Amino acid sequence: MAAPVREREVQTVSQERKRRTRSRTISPLPPIVISRLPPHEYDLDPASISLVCPSCRTWVPIRVAETERATAKLSPHHTEPAGTDDPARCLLGSHRLVTIDVRVAKWSRRLEQGVAETNGRRADRVVRKPQPMPTPAVMQIVSGLVDDKTSRTLHEAHVKSCTTCSTTTPRCADGRRLAHLAAHAQRTALIRRQRQTQDEEWEDKRASAVRLLHDQQWNAVGGRVHETDQQRVRDVLTALRMMRDAPTKPDARPLTTWERADLEATIAVVERQQKDGPSAPWRPACSPSW
Repeated sequence: MAAPVREREVQTVSQERKRRTRSRTISPLPPIVISRLPPHEYDLDPASISLVCPSCRTWVPIRVAETERATAKLSPHHTEPAGTDDPARCLLGSHRLVTIDVRVAKWSRRLEQGVAETNGRRADRVVRKPQPMPTPAVMQIVSGLVDDKTSRTLHEAHVKSCTTCSTTTPRCADGRRLAHLAAHAQRTALIRRQRQTQDEEWEDKRASAVRLLHDQQWNAVGGRVHETDQQRVRDVLTALRMMRDAPTKPDARPLTTWERADLEATIAVVERQQKDGPSAPWRPACSPSW
């Protein structure tokens, strides 16, 4: 009686089954070959084996069936990030077969080499070299320094003094250059005058703006400056009058006739300046010798 009981106990115990792919649906696209993908687009770590779906470019886990005829294929996934309202299913990438023909050790080694190479790079700033400007012709260089009248005068003077240019039609090298210079200056004379007029107008506008700015600044502080000058003139006049009217000390030398006349002239100048209103810092007309 003991044997049948043990058989029933063994049969009632649940046995561990091999994991299988939940769905037998397979994508019509050809299998994805791991070796043909860049190393940074797949992960062969057994804990998180996955790759980038070629159809929607999102990371998708790979389901590997633990059976004798094990098949690996992509899990059903959406094309939008997680949490998106009304997500759309990736119809081409879901359930697509995957051919794993790369070993984990080789993939890990390639990944480490790539990380070491990337960490060894230096972020150098690219300095763009300025593009060389085309060299101007000699006629363009000289034409900015010589006006049309001067170039014409130089050409006429050369023709009169040169035997080759005055007698024969073919001119010498200097005559040809002067003729070209005179023609070029005559063509560009109008443009040069217009530029000169524009520069003069701009300079006049700039000078007018500077004068207006100075006038505004002076109007803001002119009243206080005038009051300060008036107070300074009053202080000087008071000091001079006290010097003239102060009693002479017993031990001090009295002022001579010339010194007193000089002091009276200085007081008269300061009084006239106070009456007229000084517009510039006051300076004594004659400095006393005392």
